[in-house]
Amino acid sequence: MAGRINWREALHWTDEQLEDLRVVAYAYIRQGKYDVALPIFEALCVLDEDNAYDAQTLGALHLQLGNASKALKCFDRALKLDADHTPTLLNLTKAFFMLGRKQEGLKLAAILQNEPNPAISNVAKALILAYG
Repeated sequence: MAGRINWREALHWTDEQLEDLRVVAYAYIRQGKYDVALPIFEALCVLDEDNAYDAQTLGALHLQLGNASKALKCFDRALKLDADHTPTLLNLTKAFFMLGRKQEGLKLAAILQNEPNPAISNVAKALILAYG
């Protein structure tokens, strides 16, 4: 059985080239062109498999485009790499609600409402009000 291909090594990509690709993808996100940014982040997740940020961003793009099932898989991957990343946990909460998994969403939102970062806690509180 052949091993998995390390695409980054096979293509001889440097950290700088990966970062340039992220900048391009972010530019599309800032313009609201999520469908264009999505395949770039899919490529980044293949090229830099240990990057929780890329997996979380890919999940957020899927969530924005209404595909909560794919988002959930990305968030699971991101949380395996960085279990305490609150933006990922917040997006996971949103995915649970989109998938009709209300109790899981409410449980996670209840934890996140106590986060010191108001960008996380305020959204968690709003989700509890909306779905509770």
